[in-house]
Amino acid sequence: MTPPEYTSDLIVDRLADLGVEYVAMNPGASFRGVHDSLVNHADAPVMIETLHEKVAVGIAHGYGKVTGTPMAAFTHDLVGLLHATLGVYYAFVDRAPVLVLGGAGPMDQAKRRPWIDWIHTANSQNEAVRPYTKWDEHPYSVAAVPDALDRAHRIASMHPQGPVYLALDAGIQEEQVDGNGAEPPSLTTLPVPPAPDASALVEIATRMVAAERPVIVCGYVGRDERTWAPLVELAELLGAGVVDSGMRLSFPSRHPLNITGTDLIGESDAVLLLDIKDLGAHTGLLDKDSPGVPPRLAPGAFLFDVGFGDSEMSSWASHHGALYRPDIQALGDAAGAVPVLLDRVRRAIDAPDRALWTARMGSVVDATRRRWKDTASSVGDTIPTPWLVDRVGAAIRGHDWVLTAGTGGGWATRLWDMDVPRRHAGRSLGTATQIGISLGVALAHRHVEGRLVVDLQPDGDLLYDPGALWTAAHHRIPLLVVMVNNRLYGNDLGHQRHMADVRGRPSERASIGITIDEPSVDFAALARSMGVESFGPIVRPADLDAAIAGAIDVVVGQRRPALVDVVVEG
Repeated sequence: MTPPEYTSDLIVDRLADLGVEYVAMNPGASFRGVHDSLVNHADAPVMIETLHEKVAVGIAHGYGKVTGTPMAAFTHDLVGLLHATLGVYYAFVDRAPVLVLGGAGPMDQAKRRPWIDWIHTANSQNEAVRPYTKWDEHPYSVAAVPDALDRAHRIASMHPQGPVYLALDAGIQEEQVDGNGAEPPSLTTLPVPPAPDASALVEIATRMVAAERPVIVCGYVGRDERTWAPLVELAELLGAGVVDSGMRLSFPSRHPLNITGTDLIGESDAVLLLDIKDLGAHTGLLDKDSPGVPPRLAPGAFLFDVGFGDSEMSSWASHHGALYRPDIQALGDAAGAVPVLLDRVRRAIDAPDRALWTARMGSVVDATRRRWKDTASSVGDTIPTPWLVDRVGAAIRGHDWVLTAGTGGGWATRLWDMDVPRRHAGRSLGTATQIGISLGVALAHRHVEGRLVVDLQPDGDLLYDPGALWTAAHHRIPLLVVMVNNRLYGNDLGHQRHMADVRGRPSERASIGITIDEPSVDFAALARSMGVESFGPIVRPADLDAAIAGAIDVVVGQRRPALVDVVVEG
């Protein structure tokens, strides 16, 4: 296929030159030209066939979170893009670099097939995702395509990262080119992320050193694993407690200064935010029963913010939480700021005695972790979620494991030893996203010998995208799926019970329209029908360990996916 004969060959050449390793796609006629080039090009990105466009984008989302580089996802013109919109939106919220490429048109009406090309073509297709992408483009000539691809890849990769969308006209894809080949990409070198103001960082470091009860809150700063060691040293030198929001794993889960899951942040006199969006729920300052309440720290506490802040605010979606007012805000790359803060703290000489604060944190953290362990050790005739997560953690111990998105209601981050940055790709987002993201995380790790990627998979989420299991089997993506199957939408049950309590209505009616039962779903049979090695349904605690061990043998030994359907208490 050298030199390229058609524009679609040029597109595939460009993707290969840009280092795009995989293309996830559900086939569509609007990119039949690119499809032909992908399957006939020796150096083309590897095609990952999916059964739904949202899953394709989800896979690219998970892959991008792990690697920091964009993977491509193709969507069929207007209708395929509309299927993909939820995946694109969550990639935007989660700062995942995704290259969404869609067939379009033909925009030239004279080239449209009767009926189908007309109802599948929008006058401005990009508007379907414009509010929640970093950039979009619709090149209208062969000559414009290479630069559009270069720019799309570049913008997706720049921090803060996010999805971009490029519509590729079906007619243009199939045009012949002059045969001279594609020029090398011109925009592959990325700029250095913007650095926060140096004087502001010096002032923040000075005040954190002077504080008596400092706390650091980590958001997306863990996206760069190079911040792991400097951040640990910074916390230790300051004697600061660390709250890890889980958007990216930023701090060792069992470090004595990890105060995540406690109320200690409310006692701090100086709080440093590192690339945090939402100061409320992700720090423990607010819960779901605190609508309209601005997050409040202890009286007189200082608040410092290092990150991209309002620079990535959207006029379309409110994804930054309640407004907070920092005393000092340094706008820029928090990952690059950590070494600067560390250097300044190392040179400080007048730090206060932190013995009381260290003892207070140690006492609260030890009591909290004992309570978690006691809860996870409790089991009767049925399987509680904390006990399940603890047993899975015991089974994967000794393996080089990675947790994808779901945490089993937060129990994995409480109970498992997350000792290196890759252990967790970041917390789950919304329903109908996790299985796709999990496949992308597993895809990013698939060639690492012995690595065990684990998905604690909610049942409701999988039922949105069950065809993702076929993709896992078809492409032999090694992923251990452990169903946390409570046969209901548990989050919504809590809301309905709350409404019943507030309104004085029968709480036993709260589960109507919430349960996934009568009939219950046999996820093991569902997965088996799609070629995934399956175990269960497991309903007795005594049967769990053997099933998990058998599934691990499949994933690690045979490098294939396996699913264990575990029915847990509602």
